[in-house]
Amino acid sequence: MKARDIMHRNAECIPADETLDRAAQMMRNMDVGALPICNGDQMIGMLTDRDIVVSCIAMGHDPGKVRAGDLAQGRVWSVDVDTDLGTVLDVMEQNQIKRMPVLDMRKGNKLAGMICESDLAKNVSDKQLAGFISAVAVPH
Repeated sequence: MKARDIMHRNAECIPADETLDRAAQMMRNMDVGALPICNGDQMIGMLTDRDIVVSCIAMGHDPGKVRAGDLAQGRVWSVDVDTDLGTVLDVMEQNQIKRMPVLDMRKGNKLAGMICESDLAKNVSDKQLAGFISAVAVPH
């Protein structure tokens, strides 16, 4: 099984120069909790609903003025559409990633979809899922 077989298709980027209030609207309309941040065709980060709350609103900033690109930081992890499911799971576990962008390398690294925990739950064994959840759990 490959990444293309389990990913959610039709994923969309939030442009780096778009505001966080617009990002929140996109998340609501798409019923997702994260969006890749893109600068043109280049993915530069991931934005989560938690990022908007913790790094903008809770800090007293106006989500209508803060840009998605302002929150893009750290390394961006992704996999190709042809990456096997075992490797996808390994990359997500090793890097504590709950939402993995899937790119199509044959189409210039174009965003093809996203893989999230629910996609894994439908496609891996209970033992693999338990290992994944344990690996990506945030320590309290």
